[in-house]
Amino acid sequence: MPDKQLLAPDSTAARTALWRALHVEVDPLPHVLEDEIGLKLVAPEEGWRQRPDMDPQFTSPFRASIVARARFIEDLVVEQAGRGVGQYVILGAGLDTFVQRRPEIASRLRIFEIDKPGTQAWKRQRLVELGYGVPDGLRLVPVDFEAGDDWGQRLAAAGFDAGKPAVVVSTGVSMYLTKDATMATLRQVAALAPGSTFAMTFLVPIERADPEVRPGLQMAEKGARASGTLFISFFTPAEMLTLARAAGFKDVRHVSAAAHAKRYFAGRTDGLRPPNNSEELLVAAT
Repeated sequence: MPDKQLLAPDSTAARTALWRALHVEVDPLPHVLEDEIGLKLVAPEEGWRQRPDMDPQFTSPFRASIVARARFIEDLVVEQAGRGVGQYVILGAGLDTFVQRRPEIASRLRIFEIDKPGTQAWKRQRLVELGYGVPDGLRLVPVDFEAGDDWGQRLAAAGFDAGKPAVVVSTGVSMYLTKDATMATLRQVAALAPGSTFAMTFLVPIERADPEVRPGLQMAEKGARASGTLFISFFTPAEMLTLARAAGFKDVRHVSAAAHAKRYFAGRTDGLRPPNNSEELLVAAT
């Protein structure tokens, strides 16, 4: 079992890992993403599947959104690695398991997972306990955002080569940041070497979401508030594209949930699909 003395990941990161595992357990084939390693990392108490936030029917659209964004990012990383990009940076990595699930791709990359010091120490211990270890190509980069750490400086200290292109991703993070902080991140990534790609999820204002998922989004916002991680920022796709262009990216595009549904959920008869106008993606290139 995980060491309770170490600061475990926040509830959002753990829930995301469990939803990804739930997709494999309760949704019929084909699976958009197969990831049960996060479940092993979390090692939740018995009966976790009966928790209200794990109800298969209620969580279906959110589960679909989680696996869709993860699959899209994974496809993007594989594509860029095939073009010779050798660095992959994950901002707010949480319980990302790309290295453990896709060693044939990960072994060709230098991967930097950035998160809070407590989360990184906990994850390092769990990877060792489960026998995965921390391979040479994986750098767990602790950044204390509350203390004012500059993630770019920490990244450089961990061996990141600013002269070479990279894939940088940030999923499930922007809603917790001020718009100024998001703009600062956009500028920082836009200044990376030519040929770099940035992919970031963002939440559309709740009132624009499909009516059937608004109660779930409101519940998630309430839960985040209760745990001290407030939903601060929402963006329309047009606003996000404008910010990315202003930050200096040469090419920007919006990838909608509808595009994910068409790409990864076509032909399904179980109704599983990500909700429209909820969590969308920005993809930008330097």
